[in-house]
Amino acid sequence: MTDSNKDKSISSEQVYSEDLDHDNSSIVSRVVNSFKPAAVKPDLDISQMSDLEKANYFASHQPLQQSLKSRHLFWLAIGGVLGSGIFVSSGYNLSIAGPGGLLVGYVIVAYAILCVVLSLAEIATQFTVAGSFISLFGRFLSPAFNWVFGLVYALSWLISLPSELVAIALTIQYWNDSISPSVWVAIFYVLIVVINLFGVKAWGETEFILSIIKVLAVIGFIILGICIICGVGDQGYIGARYWHNPGSFNNGFKGVCSSFISAAFTFGGTELVAIASSETKNPRKSLPKATKQVFWRITLFYIVSAIIIGFLVPSNDDLLLNGSGVSASPFVIAVSNGGIKVVPHIMNAVVLSASFSVGNSCVYGCSRVLASMAVQEQGFLPRIFGYVDRKGRPLVAIIFTCLIGLLGFLVESANEGTVFTWLFSVCSLSSFFTWAAICVTHIRFRRALYIQGRSLDEVIFVSPMGLVGSITGVIILGLIIIAEIWISIWPIGQSASVSTFWQNCLSLPLMIVMWFIYNIYNKSFSPLLIDLKDIDLDSGRRDWDVELLKQELAEERLQYQSKPFYYKLYKFFC
Repeated sequence: MTDSNKDKSISSEQVYSEDLDHDNSSIVSRVVNSFKPAAVKPDLDISQMSDLEKANYFASHQPLQQSLKSRHLFWLAIGGVLGSGIFVSSGYNLSIAGPGGLLVGYVIVAYAILCVVLSLAEIATQFTVAGSFISLFGRFLSPAFNWVFGLVYALSWLISLPSELVAIALTIQYWNDSISPSVWVAIFYVLIVVINLFGVKAWGETEFILSIIKVLAVIGFIILGICIICGVGDQGYIGARYWHNPGSFNNGFKGVCSSFISAAFTFGGTELVAIASSETKNPRKSLPKATKQVFWRITLFYIVSAIIIGFLVPSNDDLLLNGSGVSASPFVIAVSNGGIKVVPHIMNAVVLSASFSVGNSCVYGCSRVLASMAVQEQGFLPRIFGYVDRKGRPLVAIIFTCLIGLLGFLVESANEGTVFTWLFSVCSLSSFFTWAAICVTHIRFRRALYIQGRSLDEVIFVSPMGLVGSITGVIILGLIIIAEIWISIWPIGQSASVSTFWQNCLSLPLMIVMWFIYNIYNKSFSPLLIDLKDIDLDSGRRDWDVELLKQELAEERLQYQSKPFYYKLYKFFC
């Protein structure tokens, strides 16, 4: 590669916009100018590229600011999406599946998630796509799958935003139910909008602080929980009392299966770290390291918490099923049953911060996905959604997402629960399909390398679980989807229910219909999958000089091999 081409590869990583930091005009003028569109200057002649190559190029050259630091990505991976799923919804899982069923369900989904994030880390580090990893589906699967999975994934964030606002209002009612919940929805809605309009740095700092709070709270709960189990508190020694009575498993195998959707809601958003990585200065280093932290989050926060909850709260506790809002949280129930007066209020504050954090991430995640889909050549979304201003904000996508957030004011409606149940049905199984698609994408990336005569020597980060992890991940996620369809048709304790099926599985026929709509709109049915020999392995990469990259990676691996075993063990997990 010539020096001029190498220079181009360096400049392609920069954001081409006017330097507002050195603007000497008034503050008002600078604020107004910051909302003007960023001036992107293509650094290559794209006229000879195919449509798919153009899509890959534009997806990796959005003018988003790279303002996030490694510490932001680290804490986002550790505690960024710890939300009401683990703090509140785990109680419903416990009541339906029992402590054993809850633990088994979490372990199965946790293994699948670990396979997913490590597979995603490998391909997202190789092709750091500005805005969203969703465009990788178009590169390695087909444009139709890019559109289907991208829209459904964006919908999952979009619908979660008003839901989290409602959760915030209900959480505050634990302290004061005399004030209308819509007041709290309005206050926190404005806070979320303002934070996201301040840019990715403000969002990153907010998530950094909230993640630390959530992580410390969960660690504190685990320590406190162990103390209560061992006899500290009004109940005396608890031990494994509730595993024997009322029992370890409720509703047998169906109980375990029923915990999968709630577990998916709890684990949802784990892949957000890959979206945020494109707005860091050095994703090649920060993304692999951050994704490895997911192992610790899964083990410490989800698995250990599930074990502690199972020991502390009986699965037939009336509040688990009949409590509302945070009063149904097994965390709050556990410390309340232990006779500890102050801690429930602390846990309620943590649940509040967790819901606010997830709502904040909903705007970030959805806006980046929408903007990424809008700039691609296939026309997945109207171009206006790809508008990025001079501060690197996908402005139209943020505004659109925030407008949908106004649905949070449905908290005043008596039918609020029914409305959100059917809204979530649109993306009920979508998390499992998105995760499975990531694993399939990783498999096809490895196969494309082999078919095109290339090797892992040019792969920046190699997943520790390799192809085995992706294959087993696809199998497990496929079996979970089948299990969810089964219990949706024949719910626990009920006869066959059409309503329950559509509430839990509406996303399945919807995605099939969306796939046909895409092909009909484009007036041609594209192949189900792109031929492996035609997969583009080069355009949009940050490292243009493959031979130089191979040399650098070989040197890094040689240094790694010379390290002692404890260093290798540390690097494997961290």
